[in-house]
Amino acid sequence: MDLTKQLAGYAAGLQYKDLAEETVQNAKKCILDWAGVCIRGSQETLIQILRAVLGQNIGADQATVLTSPLLRTAAWDAAFLNGAASHSLDFDDLHNASIIHLATVVVPPALAVTEAEHKSGRDLITAVVAGYEVGARVGETIIPESYYFWHTTGTAGIFGAAASAGRALGLNDRQMLHNLGTAGTQAAGLWEFVAEGAMSKPIHAGKASYAGVLSAYISARGFTGATHILEGEKGFCRALSPDPHWSKLTDGLGNGTFKIDENSFKPYACCKHAHAAIFAGTALREECDLGEMQEITVEVNDITDSLINNASPQTPYGCKFSIQYCLACALVYGEVGIEHFTPQGIEDTAIRDVMKKIKVERSAEIEQIKADDPTKLASRVRIVKTNEETLAKLVEYPKGDPANTMTIEEIRAKYDNLAAPVIGAKAAAEIAELILHLDTENAPGEVLQKIALRMK
Repeated sequence: MDLTKQLAGYAAGLQYKDLAEETVQNAKKCILDWAGVCIRGSQETLIQILRAVLGQNIGADQATVLTSPLLRTAAWDAAFLNGAASHSLDFDDLHNASIIHLATVVVPPALAVTEAEHKSGRDLITAVVAGYEVGARVGETIIPESYYFWHTTGTAGIFGAAASAGRALGLNDRQMLHNLGTAGTQAAGLWEFVAEGAMSKPIHAGKASYAGVLSAYISARGFTGATHILEGEKGFCRALSPDPHWSKLTDGLGNGTFKIDENSFKPYACCKHAHAAIFAGTALREECDLGEMQEITVEVNDITDSLINNASPQTPYGCKFSIQYCLACALVYGEVGIEHFTPQGIEDTAIRDVMKKIKVERSAEIEQIKADDPTKLASRVRIVKTNEETLAKLVEYPKGDPANTMTIEEIRAKYDNLAAPVIGAKAAAEIAELILHLDTENAPGEVLQKIALRMK
């Protein structure tokens, strides 16, 4: 099998003219969504820690960092900080079938390289589409088996990072092959941080972005990597899955369809596996007063149970990975906002009281829904009222999924809500327009520098 070679050839050869208009629009939508979460995420404490440490070694004036005003550094370092910042809120997009937050590992490398190399907005869009395609395909090949221990954004996502950086840099087929091999050997990211609500997760996106850019640049100079990094006997896919789904790597590759068109977006800043329960809870809330809720059960699949079944989260980040906390928040307030994941917000006694009533159950039916269609991250919420009446709501397509997508207007509103408090409403609007016209007139570097000039 020469599966890595086929993916490398695809990524190196993809041209802007190959993209359908819908795909171009979806790419801009992904970039706009990414920009909002990155700008707001740059204010998080964990990003300020990373910025303070990496800022001690600022050197090359190649690419813009969005974590502070006018900070420019080497392209790989900029990709690291921007990748981590855009994943710090857990508000970034998700490709459901591969369970990868692709924007955080694809957009930062593509932006860093296109800015450093003075490429066009169309070059950026093409690189982003290539990165989504490669990253999603690798992720689908190892899911679900790898997901119990390994965070797919940091593992499979690194191939998307390398593909986007390599395409932006203009690598040829052979260079791209070595680029993927070099990036793949650096793949990492474990789920153990969830148990304590630690700050580790954004580093997975940052390191993948960093490795993708570094691998692309050294491959351009002749550095060699494993040419069968995906399918080799000691390669990535066999290491992370006992039974890789090999057909996912190349079936339909280059036939005019694109993984970026399957992307989902988040209306809530928490783990995507909680979103179906949130939407079910907000719907049931309209039928039942909080005081009438006697018992609350949320039915989930095995991945959701193993990842976010946490009845007593102690940190803001831990609360993002507690289906009990997220559902309780939805039942109490009818929404789940960023303010609910602050040190003050997570002490809300109303939310904590409702959490005590919530029980999480694995459901054979919900598990079968996932088995039949891996893109469905479904949940059912059941409420037994004080009068013994039972209410139930199954959600298979929460808002943001491709079958129930967020429109460009909704993404724009999300972006405005995230970016305006940091850079001001006028600047946020101006930058959004630049992003939405990347295919016609704007260079990526101009967008980044305009954001950086207005950072607090």
